[in-house]
Amino acid sequence: MREKQSVKMNIQNDQHWFQSSLGQYLIGYEHRYFDQVVANIFGYNAVQIGWSQFNFLRLNRVPFHFTVGLESSTSIRAEAGFLPLHSNSMDLVILPHTLEFSPSPHQILREVHRILIPGGHIVISGFNPLSLWGICHYLKSTRQEFPWNGHFISLSRLKDWLKLLDFEMAGGRLGCYVPPFKQEKWRRHFHFMEAAGDRWWPISGGVYFLHAIKYMHGMRIIKPDWKKCMDGKKKMVPAAQRMTEASNGKRSSRKCGQAIEISDYE
Repeated sequence: MREKQSVKMNIQNDQHWFQSSLGQYLIGYEHRYFDQVVANIFGYNAVQIGWSQFNFLRLNRVPFHFTVGLESSTSIRAEAGFLPLHSNSMDLVILPHTLEFSPSPHQILREVHRILIPGGHIVISGFNPLSLWGICHYLKSTRQEFPWNGHFISLSRLKDWLKLLDFEMAGGRLGCYVPPFKQEKWRRHFHFMEAAGDRWWPISGGVYFLHAIKYMHGMRIIKPDWKKCMDGKKKMVPAAQRMTEASNGKRSSRKCGQAIEISDYE
């Protein structure tokens, strides 16, 4: 009972933060990125793991969309590390800040790798610990509050984890360069940092996005070059054929010689 109550309290705190001005700023930025990336990914099945109250698959044209999580609004209530889904069945999986709020992010990535088809896509968003947003994670006054109480994962470490699972990087970006002020007027005052962030301090964005593709090692069939083989056959002549041609040449020369001699005597 205590665990259920704590989960409900966490969900309520999360919802309260998302309704704030800073939360709306973050969700608006993430909607724009996910809308742009998932719109060009095709297939049959797509799943969003975490943050089911926001539909980040709204512009994706895959026929079947569903969500997985512990919230009541999800399509499938399950833990992200133990997905009740068939292997090689998903074309697209998105993880909006799912890894940093889980005690076992490696297990989640292994499960995602299992359910993705070869060539399937994974899109991840996370808070950048090397940013002004990441500072709130280390401050005593805020590190116990959502979302600063998560286990922020650096971008380089996440790339290493994906490479170990044979994922290939397909794209990504950083954003939210404006400091995480709670008041909107202060964020407007520092809005110039958003426009200049990609140029002047590209690695200090408050949020990062990664797009990767599942790669499967397999056998490569080496086919013979039939054209070269046929060209070689044209140049080669069997030895028996050469012998017959040579013998026929001698016979013809002898006959020609006899005919010349006969004509001379006549």
